[in-house]
Amino acid sequence: MIYYVYHIPGKKIGVTNDIQSRVVDQQGYDWGEFDILAMDEDISYVSNLELELQEKFGYKVDRQLYKDLFTNNLTELNNMKINITEMTTTFPCPVNKLKGQLMDNLGMSWETEYGDVMLTESSIRWVLQNVKASMYDKERCYVYNKAFARWFDNNDPHKQTTKLAGTDELAKINAKLFPKSKDCTTACDDCGEEIFECIRMWADERGLYDKGDPKTQYIKLMEETGEIGRAILKEDHDEIIDGIGDAVVVLTNLAELVGVPIEECIQSAYNVITKRKGKMINGTFVKDEPMTSWGRMKANKNTKK
Repeated sequence: MIYYVYHIPGKKIGVTNDIQSRVVDQQGYDWGEFDILAMDEDISYVSNLELELQEKFGYKVDRQLYKDLFTNNLTELNNMKINITEMTTTFPCPVNKLKGQLMDNLGMSWETEYGDVMLTESSIRWVLQNVKASMYDKERCYVYNKAFARWFDNNDPHKQTTKLAGTDELAKINAKLFPKSKDCTTACDDCGEEIFECIRMWADERGLYDKGDPKTQYIKLMEETGEIGRAILKEDHDEIIDGIGDAVVVLTNLAELVGVPIEECIQSAYNVITKRKGKMINGTFVKDEPMTSWGRMKANKNTKK
């Protein structure tokens, strides 16, 4: 199973194993309105990466790892056990005793078919307003998962304790974490330094090499390439230039963080491609393949086109 870390700019960073269902169908976002930051089969890696990125981008950091939410269909915290089905979450007490149980379990979170939910002061008020007594057991009560998850999508359940970064604030956070390269060209004209060296000096002055790490630079690179793609589709020449420049800056810093100068990476790649032979097919350079069964299959496929 593949797990995806997704980013809805200005809203959240989350994890799911079904992008279409979780983000598009349930939360109502189009594919162009969010980014896939990472994907992996290792649920532990993805779960920890989600929290790390939430912190770096200034979002609310989940109190429970995704892998724990995903694997727990029956959740226990303190003394309260809840039963989660596709349609409902059932609490082990009558309605008149529910508030105390919920307040004793502030911070408890779980996953429903419609999204993640958590007990906060705000969400507890919603539960108490919408809870229904069980028809079959007077000692139990429940809420509908779809309505509860929709409330989370449309409200800020942490507004009393946590301020969620808005679009302008997030832009400032990203600018601080990942500086852009526009000023670098001017600096290079003034100091005469080689362009990549200028980028490295500029990044080093801002502490990127001391406080940054390759994972977050990789995520930034994915965002920049996504912006390039959108600019190409819109035929926006200025944005294409800006996106390519930003991607080069990020690659320069990524290379430095892993201990290999960007010039060495480029030279290594160039040494390989200068020896490569092939031809243009449908707008793409396709290198010659050895005449193995795989090479013959690709050749036959391209000939048919």
